[in-house]
Amino acid sequence: MKKNLLFVIPSLTAAGGEKSLVNLLSQIDYNLYNVDLFLLKHDGMFMEFVPKEVQILSLPETYHLFTLPLFKSVKQLIVKGKMTLAYNRVMFSIRNRNARNISIREQYNWKYFSKSLDNIPKTYDVAIGFLEKTSTYFCVDKVYAFKKIGWVHIDYDKLGMDPNFDIDYFKKLDHIVTVSEECANTLKNRFPSQKNKVGVIYNIVSPTMINKMANQSNTDVYDRKENEIVLLSIGRLHYQKGFELAIESCKKLIDRGYNIKWNIIGEGEEREKLTNLIKENKLEGTFRLLGLKSNPYPYIKQADIYIQTSRFEGKSIAIDEAKILNKPIIVTNFSTAKDQINDGIDGLIVDMDADAVANGVEKLVKDRGLREQLEYNLSQLKLGTEGEINKLYETF
Repeated sequence: MKKNLLFVIPSLTAAGGEKSLVNLLSQIDYNLYNVDLFLLKHDGMFMEFVPKEVQILSLPETYHLFTLPLFKSVKQLIVKGKMTLAYNRVMFSIRNRNARNISIREQYNWKYFSKSLDNIPKTYDVAIGFLEKTSTYFCVDKVYAFKKIGWVHIDYDKLGMDPNFDIDYFKKLDHIVTVSEECANTLKNRFPSQKNKVGVIYNIVSPTMINKMANQSNTDVYDRKENEIVLLSIGRLHYQKGFELAIESCKKLIDRGYNIKWNIIGEGEEREKLTNLIKENKLEGTFRLLGLKSNPYPYIKQADIYIQTSRFEGKSIAIDEAKILNKPIIVTNFSTAKDQINDGIDGLIVDMDADAVANGVEKLVKDRGLREQLEYNLSQLKLGTEGEINKLYETF
């Protein structure tokens, strides 16, 4: 008899956790498992990659009403006689304004937001909250399952969450999965009473699929000019990714006389801020925000250097993808950088400041032999992690 699984994630927009889930769903043996997926948003770049075997669950009318603009939401909820939910909608808005950071806001707004969501009537063998915060809270509060798993895709201490809120949820989980040993150590230190539940399952990446998609474009995706060095970074336009550091580094390289174009694939709440920084530094046309790309792999393949300027990461899928495509890589020295890069062997780890990033780029541009050595070393690595699905089966 097949086991029934439920995965919960807010959306399938373009971010590492979302891509990780799509990759995982592509590896599941659907002869053994029936899989449902609960999403709060039924759109996003990765929706088209959800396997046809996966059943996407519908959302209740109360959720749609709750997520309308405040005045319209409250009015319609009152008209339908849902006075308590209207009150929760008002409190949700007030707490949104007063919360000191995004993570705290999401944690403490769950109390109000959750009232718009029904319990799922089906019983599951395993329910998996595939992102920290809301996904896990939904699994614990709204799902009946014989086993519950929470997934943490980031260095927990870097998000500014309140562990006193999460501990009550973690106690109700059977397993807490994270994506690297460093992230696991952070969780064990932060939640010592739950350390026996913590395990590591790496993000699933498939070299076969990545190389196939990288070769889908035979044209120059960058419209490269003669002797131009193409740099690429991928990530949500968010404080975590440190793209203002990338802009500052780009300006330093231009001032040193280098003919570069620095491209960013991603979208997010910092687009306006970054656009203004680009203008202030007179880098229009040199530092380019390309938006989202459903297939980023031709961009990685055709870049000269891949750069990750993050302040913190769990385990970056984009870095793994750049490694698979044998790109020289520069990463800032965030806490989990050494989980993915051996400095001087398969990439460079530099300090988290603009001069260090610019110096790293300059080193790779000037030393072609080093670039070729890094590319060769990467080509010798076994980088596929499709086998990680077996760890998940064991957890089930």
